[in-house]
Amino acid sequence: MVDEGDKAPDFELEGDEGGTIRLSDLQGSPVVVYFYPKDDTSGCTKEAIAFTELAPEFAKLGVRVIGVSPDTVKSHQKFKTKHNLNVELAADTEKSAAQAYGVWVSKSMYGRQYMGVERSTFLVGKDGTLVKVWRKVKVPGHAEDVLQSVQSLNG
Repeated sequence: MVDEGDKAPDFELEGDEGGTIRLSDLQGSPVVVYFYPKDDTSGCTKEAIAFTELAPEFAKLGVRVIGVSPDTVKSHQKFKTKHNLNVELAADTEKSAAQAYGVWVSKSMYGRQYMGVERSTFLVGKDGTLVKVWRKVKVPGHAEDVLQSVQSLNG
């Protein structure tokens, strides 16, 4: 499990617009990486819409926002189109990034155990270290909290 002050684990994932998103290629400016369980579910949709609404603010600060889930690129594309999302989505179909960040965890619903993504967000600083980590994220107000942390980083 990674924590604040650690070097952010690098990843190489297929992006929803084609091409590869490699975290190490983004050094030099802050990056928000948010992990979410599944495209087009209620909480994940609300979170993606909240980040989309704040996308212009993040862009003004020179920050890329990347959503990561185990869904396929095709699923991400449908999700973005359906909800008019303006954030990059990366397909972690092998769950390698989720495992590296410690967010692929055992979960329980209705008494049934299963493996899934724990909603978490990581603010990666310009130098590639983790500046702030949010685990077990509650969606309401979360994107705003992330933006405030980015603003204080730049402030």
